[in-house]
This record gives sequence, structure tokens and C-alpha cells, in this order.
Amino acid sequence: MNWSIIETEKDLEKAKVASNQKPVVIFKHSTRCGISSMALNRLERSWIEQEMKDVEAYFLDLIQHRELSHAVASTFNIRHESPQLLLIRNEECVFHTSHMGISYQTLKQQLEKAA
Repeated sequence: MNWSIIETEKDLEKAKVASNQKPVVIFKHSTRCGISSMALNRLERSWIEQEMKDVEAYFLDLIQHRELSHAVASTFNIRHESPQLLLIRNEECVFHTSHMGISYQTLKQQLEKAA
């Protein structure tokens, strides 16, 4: 799985603009949380590049970039959670989930639903 890293406001804006061309997934990860590590691991193990070839995946370490994590919540008008997975299309969050709700299958269903 090839993550684009969000470390600056410019990176967040790039992800937002990219969502006008293709679906964007943002994974907000807490390096201090076992559930976050488990959700990330499950997602990465299940990710099938061929199925997700038209999806751009972004990763945000919310411990290192707490302000950006709050900017994500504000930008997409959602509640901050950790871990959290967002699906962005046309600069809007069309789906988000957290904790054990994060799964490849759920993401795949949401992508098909919003296509």
C-alpha cells in the first residue's frame, strides 16, 4: 500500500483537491493506540492494489500533527476521532468511520456505493 503522507496544510489541501479527480482515503493514525495500530494493520493487509488503483490513500500521524488532525475535522465538518478513516470525493467527506468500523470491505462497499 502506497501512502501519501499528510504533514502540512499544503498536503491536506493537495488531498482535498485530488478528490476532484479520484476518491481519496485519509487514515488518521495514533501511534500511541493499540486499536489504531490494529485497524491500520488490518487495512494494509487487506488492501488489494488492483481493486484500489483509482484511489489515492493519505496517512496522517495525528500524534505528530495534532493541529492537522483537527484541521481535517474542521475542513470536512466531521467529529475528530482516532483512529479514523475518511473517504473524500469532490472535496467533501462522503463517509467516515473509526475504531473497529475501519475495514477494507467497508471501504470497498462505500467506494462502490458512491461511484
